[in-house]
Amino acid sequence: MAELFENLDGVGIPGLPEVFKWAVWGRVTGDRRRSPNRAPVDTVAPDLHRLKTDDDAPRALWIGHSTCLIRIAGRTFLTDPVLGHLGPIRRNVAPALDFDGLPDIDCVLISHNHRDHLDAPTIKRLENYDNVVAAEALGTWLTGQGCPAKDLRWWDTIEVHGVKITAVPAQHWSRRGVADTNRTHWCGFVLEADGQTAYYAGDTGYFRGFKLIGERWSDGFDLALLPIGAYDPEWFMSGQHQNPEEAGRAAQDIRARSTLAVHWGTFKLTDEPLDEPPVRAKDYWDAHHEAGKLKVVPIGGIAEGIRR
Repeated sequence: MAELFENLDGVGIPGLPEVFKWAVWGRVTGDRRRSPNRAPVDTVAPDLHRLKTDDDAPRALWIGHSTCLIRIAGRTFLTDPVLGHLGPIRRNVAPALDFDGLPDIDCVLISHNHRDHLDAPTIKRLENYDNVVAAEALGTWLTGQGCPAKDLRWWDTIEVHGVKITAVPAQHWSRRGVADTNRTHWCGFVLEADGQTAYYAGDTGYFRGFKLIGERWSDGFDLALLPIGAYDPEWFMSGQHQNPEEAGRAAQDIRARSTLAVHWGTFKLTDEPLDEPPVRAKDYWDAHHEAGKLKVVPIGGIAEGIRR
């Protein structure tokens, strides 16, 4: 029997009664919030030249949802690549880049196995990449799918092209099929090179792990990529997805000097309007200057890190 992974506090995922209460009973009683499946989200043509021009600080280009290009110390990382639809869940906005439009990738980072972060058609395209790094036990699964990958336990480190990659905790869960719940782990990633630091949180609720990460990297991060969407209803989602205000608290915990807001506007996964998360995030950051600088960019936009 494969290891059953847990969160730092041991909390797992909502059980079937909670799923029924949200997905079915909430609609019957009218307690479940309703919002459209579509919303306007700005897009711009991705500027890959700008992404690569200045390597003095990390930068990130938002392709959509949690798929981003992170540029650090002259190397390019691709996070949780999902460039298509999620079966019946259609994209609200097309990805900024398709596979043919991607620049040379030095490493792919995969935080966990949920389909909005690990897409089956995408997996088939990853076999051509030399470096794929994933959460614990997921590397073994990916290799079995024809995509050779290395996996890391929380706090483990590997170096790729001079960039130090550390897997760090996240508050989430995993499932790909009917009988593999929490059989692979979930994580975020810290990237370090040439005095630069970047943090990709993966998919996560707000949890004490942010303070632990902030303690280990006490100088903070030049750039953090934090999820701000898929939180409503919060009684059901808070153990797995943080809300925009919690993302602001996370930015404070890790001492992020610049934060790119991701995991919103692309897929209608929960009950809040697709365009609500950045509004709430901006309100929080405006009221809490110590949370660092928030970057809400269009699909295809670039966020720049701020060196210490």
